[in-house]
Amino acid sequence: MFDIGFSELLVIGIIALVVIGPERLPRVARTIGHLAGRLQRYVTDVKADINREIELEELRKMRDSMQQAASELESSVQTELGKTETDLNKTVEDVVKGKPAETKTP
Repeated sequence: MFDIGFSELLVIGIIALVVIGPERLPRVARTIGHLAGRLQRYVTDVKADINREIELEELRKMRDSMQQAASELESSVQTELGKTETDLNKTVEDVVKGKPAETKTP
């Protein structure tokens, strides 16, 4: 997370020893460790939430595209069914009137 080397940590430790004192330094170090752990967990949770939201948005987009494709397919099927129904009705009317049925070749 931070680019801190061993020498920098050593300098920070010596300054903390001088400022805080040898009696309170272990307790302060432990408290700082707990706070750093909480901070890491918080950052990890935020990252996980962001990733979940991104995945959820991708799934929503996929769902919308699938629904659009299904609507287009349903529309084309309904159109073809209408054309077929019209052709069949015309053929039935022609047969009833005594006209020979026309055969269509694709």
